[in-house]
Amino acid sequence: MHDNLIPDSTLVSNYIKGNEASLEILIKRHQQRLYSFIYSKVKDKDITEDIFQDTFIKVIRTLKRGSYNEEGKFLPWVVRIAHNLVIDYFRKSNRLPTFKNTEEFDIFSVLGDGSLNAEKRIIKDQIHADVRELIKELPEEQKQVLVMRIYNDMSFNEISENTGVSINTALGRMRYALINLRKLIEKNKIILVN
Repeated sequence: MHDNLIPDSTLVSNYIKGNEASLEILIKRHQQRLYSFIYSKVKDKDITEDIFQDTFIKVIRTLKRGSYNEEGKFLPWVVRIAHNLVIDYFRKSNRLPTFKNTEEFDIFSVLGDGSLNAEKRIIKDQIHADVRELIKELPEEQKQVLVMRIYNDMSFNEISENTGVSINTALGRMRYALINLRKLIEKNKIILVN
C-alpha cells in the first residue's frame, strides 16, 4: 500500500505498536500544514521550527504513553497541541532567545533563565566555556544532533538527512541531549557560578 493511501488512524496505531516509520510518514504528511499554522501565529522561522519540534516531542510522548484517544482525528489533535505551545510561548513574559546561526549559543535560553542579574552577566563568558566542555560529555549521538541544531543552525530535516536517522529519532536525541545537558549543568553548578 502506498504511504499516501494509509489512513492516519492506521499509521498512529502502527506507531503505537512499535513501527517507527509510521510516525515519519505522519510527520511528512502534515509538516507543511502544521508549519504554516505555527508560522501564521508567531511570524518567525526559528520560533516556528522550535514549536514544531516541541509539538512532535509531545506527540511522541503521548503516543508512547498510550494516552492518545483513537476517536480523535490526528491532524486536529496535533494542531491543538501546537496551538497550546504557541499560547505558552506568548505567555512567557521573558521570551527565551532562539538559537541563531552563531558559534556561541546562549545556555540560559536552554535553562529557561530569562532574568539574568548583573553578577550572572559577568560570569556568562566563563559559563559558555564551561558548557562547551560539558557538551563533550554527552553521548556521541546526542552531541552530534545538539551541535548540528545549535551551532550549525540546521533544521531537523537536514539533521535527519545528514545523520541517516529519521526525524523522529533526531527529535528524540535532541530532547535527551538537552535533558542530559541540564543534569550536567546542575551537577556542575558550583563550578559554573564560582
